[in-house]
Amino acid sequence: MEIEKNERINSLFEFYQPLLTEKQNQYLELYYADDFSLGEIAENFNVSRQAVYDNIKRTEKILEAYEAKLHLDAEFQARNKQADEIQQYVKQHYPNDRQLNNLVGRLENLEEE
Repeated sequence: MEIEKNERINSLFEFYQPLLTEKQNQYLELYYADDFSLGEIAENFNVSRQAVYDNIKRTEKILEAYEAKLHLDAEFQARNKQADEIQQYVKQHYPNDRQLNNLVGRLENLEEE
């Protein structure tokens, strides 16, 4: 469960990071990406662990609210799933069609950018 939550927050953070304040960015980056503890973050910023915890929880809710309104992550996931299905179909049914396989590969690369 914790791993799924971390993946979810990291995914939302990728989309909505520019909309967060500098402190929200720093706390989330340290906590979720760099695996700092609340105590380590608190020590780095000379604040209490509770202040860090509150900021992180509030920021998580903000990210979820952005996603509820904008659906950037959900749409990205749906496009990736569809692209994977197309790629599988092409590999199964048209393995020798270089141009088609190249086009599908380029489509996959677009999603990663």
